[in-house]
Amino acid sequence: MTNITPWAFLENYRGTHFKGTWPTLPEMFRITVARFPDRPCFTIFNPDRTTLTYRDTLALIEQVANFLASQHFERGSKIAVTGKNSPEWAIAYLAILFAGFTVVPIDYQLSVDEIKNILKASDAQALFVDEEKYDALKDGIQHCWSLSKAKPAYIYELTFSGTAHIEPAQEEDLAAILFTSGTTGIPKGAMLTHRNFVSDCYLAQANLNIFETDVFYALLPIHHAYTMLAVFIEAISVGAELVFGQRMVTTAILKELKEAKVTMFLGVPLLFNKVLAGIIKGIKAKGFLVYGLISVLMAISGFIKKVFKVNPGKKMFGSILDKASLKSIRICICGGGPLAPSVFRKYNQLGIDFVQGYGLTETSPILTLNPVEAYKETSVGKILPQVEMKILEPDHDGRGEIAVKGPMVMKGYYKNEAATREVFTSDGWFKTGDVGYLDKENYLYLTGRAKNVIVTEGGKNVYPEEIENAFQLYSEIEQILVRGYLLDKREKSEGIEACIYPSKEWFDQEAVRNGMTIQDGDIEARIKHIVDEVNAKLLPYQRISKITILTEPLEMTTTKKIKRHTVK
Repeated sequence: MTNITPWAFLENYRGTHFKGTWPTLPEMFRITVARFPDRPCFTIFNPDRTTLTYRDTLALIEQVANFLASQHFERGSKIAVTGKNSPEWAIAYLAILFAGFTVVPIDYQLSVDEIKNILKASDAQALFVDEEKYDALKDGIQHCWSLSKAKPAYIYELTFSGTAHIEPAQEEDLAAILFTSGTTGIPKGAMLTHRNFVSDCYLAQANLNIFETDVFYALLPIHHAYTMLAVFIEAISVGAELVFGQRMVTTAILKELKEAKVTMFLGVPLLFNKVLAGIIKGIKAKGFLVYGLISVLMAISGFIKKVFKVNPGKKMFGSILDKASLKSIRICICGGGPLAPSVFRKYNQLGIDFVQGYGLTETSPILTLNPVEAYKETSVGKILPQVEMKILEPDHDGRGEIAVKGPMVMKGYYKNEAATREVFTSDGWFKTGDVGYLDKENYLYLTGRAKNVIVTEGGKNVYPEEIENAFQLYSEIEQILVRGYLLDKREKSEGIEACIYPSKEWFDQEAVRNGMTIQDGDIEARIKHIVDEVNAKLLPYQRISKITILTEPLEMTTTKKIKRHTVK
């Protein structure tokens, strides 16, 4: 039996719609429009539901691209886009590529000064910006257009009466520069080509079945490589619908998931932990006996799914999933950080196909995905086709820095040869900076970041992320950061410290439930009890020996990862 790849259909369009190994992003979009012109493309609730079909979307993209081409930019010029998730953002992004230029997506949560820093570092000549920062940025750049009707030069009103000359981008041309840092100093911009994005998009489908009938939910910021590829580009590659979520507010998220009948829900560990915590809390509220019974049924459901490849959970727990607005969800995908295996397991037990992946901005970003039909709970997935991966200088457990080659690996950092040389070996392997190991079936297991490693008194290497994962299902803890602290200057050995920000909401609810006032000492005692509980399950050299209770939350990125370098 011939194994047909998900991208085999492209052969029907080779020679007519594209000529390279892979289509460019504009060529890919045109192929999708040829296949599914009248299917819904972009949808937003603002406040009523508004949807553009693929045909409508292409017309708007071409209109804006024609306008951009009339502005006399040179081929490959950099044009930036920053703003909340919206159809306008997506159309600006694609129009820039359709006009033969390079897009610079910028985190809209950065300060004005940080955005200006990236505009300068990227040599951007023009900017699409939302209403919030339009006035602050419009005078600092040659051309400034708005993503909002409330400001002048609104994107949908940009027109050119003639037909401007467009020299289409080629497969190896630069599609986007993604900046991995927007802080002061010189930010690093990963240079990603059309081939990087499109190859990664289709190769990921070897481990993930997606269809034109799927509905993707763009909740996380779309400028981020993970959402850009796994939500935005994946959706338009197959003719699926893309719903733009604009608020990280639980009630709004649940409402949109249900109304849009979302089937593909992508998020980060923090989001999935909170959703699961809400489900478990609702079950526990029904009493100890009900909770015990459902726990047993979940275990049975998970066993059947794992062993017999049948998914009974959707029927068994339909009412629970419906109440959580997850009934229409076909697949959840977690990225942006490791998820605790216990969380991964519970979603699968409830009947939701849960997928973990791994990648970096510099790799477009997906390198591994857990196949739904052959997932491993403790792994971040199986290596994608055409990805070469090896472990550099593995220790006796096979752990070491992960290095990769493949069509999705970036060209380098924009105008930063020194930083580029640092991350590539002399024979062209990209060094991820992550530590992990591979099993015999090419599944990857992450241990942590090489730069975060803690060296204990006994000379053991401890990876803080592994310890942090053990706390993911404790609702009493809002944030945790594990790090080393110096035990012996001469030996340079470290102890293990946990910096914990307690969940004010959890302790407030506990106080109301018990009709009492929660004191600082009560919080400390509860946190210490949890740490003792986790320590009992860890290896002796991994155990936390110092607890610091934080009074203020730790600073986080837009994908809800703690900024480790900012912790004093």
